[in-house]
Amino acid sequence: MCNNRRRQQGLTLIELIMFMVIVGAAAAGLLQIMNMANTNSTDPIRRKQALLIAEAYMEEVQQAQMSVCDPADDNAATAITSAQCTAPVTVENWGPEGGNARPFDNVNDYVPNNYISGTAVRAFAVNDGTNLIDRDVAGNPLGANAAGGALANSTLAGITTTLALTPVALGPAGSQVPAADALLITITVTYGAGANDVVTLQGYRSRYEPRAR
Repeated sequence: MCNNRRRQQGLTLIELIMFMVIVGAAAAGLLQIMNMANTNSTDPIRRKQALLIAEAYMEEVQQAQMSVCDPADDNAATAITSAQCTAPVTVENWGPEGGNARPFDNVNDYVPNNYISGTAVRAFAVNDGTNLIDRDVAGNPLGANAAGGALANSTLAGITTTLALTPVALGPAGSQVPAADALLITITVTYGAGANDVVTLQGYRSRYEPRAR
């Protein structure tokens, strides 16, 4: 008769406790990663929204004319200096003329009359009595639904946009477009409180004088 007994298989209490500790730590780490992924999952959407807004505003500004005289002036297409405008009141300067509304007919109409070049301003916002609210070219608050819903209920709530216009010289020396005839357009869209929650889009607009020379 054999006295050797098959050893009983299983886990000791210490092994079971160690297993529970390791699994618990791994599960906690996994849950933390999942929570971070869930929290940050909306960031790409918000960034895409901000980029689309910047592109839309950039297109609107670049489609405006850039002339020495107001586009309604008979000499707007050929005037190189303000003296060639038909009247002093039609000379283009920073700020919109009386009665002008978006979409403006000249790039510099998008900034205020006392504008300092290169300064970021809320060019697309309108004060609703309490806050500045960015609006589309038709005057609707960004994110308002088809029935005119409140911006606070929109995914675009909290997004703000600024515009800066800076005269710049373009091209190599000798064939350079002078700063008086070209603008750097900078549109910045902020969609969150973080330092990286910003989209900046830049483009150029140069003066078009088809019959100037």
